[in-house]
Order: sequence, then structure tokens, then C-alpha cells
Amino acid sequence: MQLDLEQLRTLRAVVEEGTLDAAATALHVTPSAVSQRLKALETTAGQVLLVRSRPARATQAGEAVLRLARQVELLAADTAAELERDAAPAKLGVAVNADSLATWFLPAIAPLAGELAVECHREDEANTARLLRTGAVVAAITVDPDPVAGCTVTALGAMRYRPMASPASARRWFPDGPTPEALSRAPMMVFDRDDALQHDYLHARAAQAEPPQTMVPSSTDFVQAIGLGLGWGMVADLQRPAGPELVELEPGAEVDVALHLQRWRLKTPSLDRLSEAIVAGARERLIR
Repeated sequence: MQLDLEQLRTLRAVVEEGTLDAAATALHVTPSAVSQRLKALETTAGQVLLVRSRPARATQAGEAVLRLARQVELLAADTAAELERDAAPAKLGVAVNADSLATWFLPAIAPLAGELAVECHREDEANTARLLRTGAVVAAITVDPDPVAGCTVTALGAMRYRPMASPASARRWFPDGPTPEALSRAPMMVFDRDDALQHDYLHARAAQAEPPQTMVPSSTDFVQAIGLGLGWGMVADLQRPAGPELVELEPGAEVDVALHLQRWRLKTPSLDRLSEAIVAGARERLIR
């Protein structure tokens, strides 16, 4: 099966722009040309590759072709960089969980400034497989040690979390420590609906407890909210030095969340350089 490069580029544009008309504008062609390219690509593949909804989305078969399209573009960008001194740097998407983004990840990739263009997709570390499968990102920080198809996995280390509260909250809600009764009444923080750290700690000590909860989907603001007394929460050790004064509710109850780097198996200079920087930065700051 021979796939046309312009047709691959068109599929990527439609998925990223959301509609055929928007893709036509981005590609500087007519909507009719976009439609014809997509039909020809689907004929070659022998399968429907695109759900023509609003926004348009790739089918399962389309995700595989979309990943190929993005891999081809990365290879082309790296080749252009080798041939042209002033070529634009390769653009690489990386899925990163909020706590890593707020602590160790940005210092890790800082040496790549001007060499690569990194697009950070803030995504829960448990929900990155879809982005890797579609090629929306070339790499992801994830808790999953099992590689997504077409990817390799490297262990990075772990982030350590502890149940924390402001001193005033600890005195008010936990005068005798985090007892089941106290945990059932004390307000609790959650990062988002995918955040299980607090619930895992809570239900291990008070299985039926459903305390009032405050959701703050920002890593730095989450810690700030705990310091202001909005609730207790699991705070990463890496966030404590720059955060507000907090006290540990239960010394010895820390939880280590192991992180892994999943990246495309594709070997290119830019992806290799990005991976090396992430691994080096993680191993400098994370628990081994």
C-alpha cells in the first residue's frame, strides 16, 4: 500500500482543525480538494479513516494513519534541519501531568530552547494512551509501564505525595489525627475527576466517607488552596519548598507514584534529544 504524502497531510489538518473547511484554509486549497484527497486516502487504505462530525475525528483505523502522518512530518522536519541552517525547529508534542509540569519537567527541557519547539499537553498521567495512539504527542509522562503500540517505555522515577493540611485546618479538623470520624467530616481537596490520590488515602481509612470536596484543577493553586484551609490533600514533596506552610497529617503515610516516559519507537534526532533531556531531568529530581 502506497500512501500519498499530501493526502496524509490533509488527514492531519482535518483532525487538527476540526472541519474540512478549516483544513482547506490551513492548507491553502479548496474544500473540494480536501474532500477528494480524503476519499482517495480512504480508497487506498480500504477503510473509513474519518468520522465527518463537528469536530471531525479519526476512526480507529484513521488513528493509525494519522500517527503515520505525524511521524512523516517529524522526519521531514528533522531532515530539513540537517539540510538547511535556518530551518524551523521540529515541533514535538508531549503529554505531561500537571504536577510534573509544575515541578521538574520544564527545567528538564529548558536546555532545548531554540533547538526544539515543545508543545506541552497538560493531561492526567493515566490518560495519555489516546494521545500517543493518534500521534497528537510524540511522548508522554505516564503511570502506565505497558507500552502503547509503536512506543517504548523508560522508567523515570517516582513523585512522593503526603497527606497535608494547613496548621489551622489540622488543629480544627484533626485534633486526634486522621481518624475515620475526622476524615468523614473534614473538607478534602481534589485536583479533577480523574484524581484518585485523595480518595485512595481516604477510603483506606474511612471506606464509606464522603466528605465535602473542593476541586482546583491547577497544580500550584491546588497547594495554595490547601494552605488557605479549603481542605486537606496529597501534596508532592517537590511542591512543598515553594508552597505555603503545611503540616503532614500522618507521618509515614507517603505514597510514591511511579512515572514512565512513553515515546514513539521512531528514531529521529529531535525525538531522541527530547527523550534524553526528559530522562536526565527526571532522574535528577525524582525518587529512584
